[in-house]
Amino acid sequence: MFSTRSARRLRTFAPLLAATLLACSRSPSGGAATQPAASTAAHGSRVYVSDETGSAVVVIDPDARQVVQRISVGKRPRGIRIAPDGARLFVALSGSPIGGPGVDESKLPPADRDADGIGVVDLASGSVIRKYQSGPDPESFAISADGRMLFVSNEDSGEMTALDLERGTITARVKVGEEPEGVTTSPDGRVVFVTCEGSGEVVAIDTAALKVIGRIATGPRPRSIAFTRDGTTGFVASENSASLTAFDTASLAVRKTIQIPHTAGPGVIPPRPMGQQLSLDGSRLFVTLGRARSIAIVDPSTQTAIGTIPDVGARPWGIGLSADGRKLYTANGPSGDVSIVDVASGTTDARIAVGGSPWGIAVRK
Repeated sequence: MFSTRSARRLRTFAPLLAATLLACSRSPSGGAATQPAASTAAHGSRVYVSDETGSAVVVIDPDARQVVQRISVGKRPRGIRIAPDGARLFVALSGSPIGGPGVDESKLPPADRDADGIGVVDLASGSVIRKYQSGPDPESFAISADGRMLFVSNEDSGEMTALDLERGTITARVKVGEEPEGVTTSPDGRVVFVTCEGSGEVVAIDTAALKVIGRIATGPRPRSIAFTRDGTTGFVASENSASLTAFDTASLAVRKTIQIPHTAGPGVIPPRPMGQQLSLDGSRLFVTLGRARSIAIVDPSTQTAIGTIPDVGARPWGIGLSADGRKLYTANGPSGDVSIVDVASGTTDARIAVGGSPWGIAVRK
């Protein structure tokens, strides 16, 4: 538990921490388009952002700090990842109406199940080339170590779907928990972990047998999962408890609950841990804090919160890292923009308007 004095100290991005992060950033790394497609394929890095309300993937040139393309992909794009070959981008599409905590779903319009699936974007042409069936209301997904399978969270049905990309078929549906969302494979690829918002747990599934092998209790509304570079420890961001749950990936036992500090007061929004991004050298874990408009910095080795990057944007969710580790990118849903954050100084360099509701981030390096 942090004291008020500790929380006050951590709110400031100290020069010592900035110097440390700069050193970390220098470490080595362990559907049709509405604008010309050439803008996605030719030069430099690209940041791809799923726009949940705009039915598009927005392409950003982070060096020029501008939007270079919008690719129409289908309804409610959320989870987004680049294929291992670097030539394609996968995006989860959903025909379920937007609801949220506390919403009376009986009053929402009916779901459009034909809109559900995993869209595939060819990055050279900037066009959608396929849509896989993936179960109802896909929200997020992970790619298997060999690039042949997708593991998809189906929020409406409480399942994880295993999708064979070569055959284009669903090979298994695994019951997990209520409202599955985040999906991440272990670094060795042997286990896929699924966060379940409604039941407050992470479900571990053997990727070969496609059977549940364990469950990990977390704080309320778990969102994302990240791992240390050696794969021995996992971290689960729980939005409604302002905490991360650190667990042992071998035993699935909880090691520690890491509380993200904050100062109470009128108008002060507590941290809402959502997305996570490990630094290139693995010494820092960056956690978006949603409506708290900031990013927490966690030391994975000591499993403690050590700082905060403030004033990132309205409700940062998805987060990514530049190839050199010097910049963070966050998708800020309510403000319709993407922030470029300088890691060393802990300041926001730019906020790029993309429109709609930015959700997920994928970085082509």
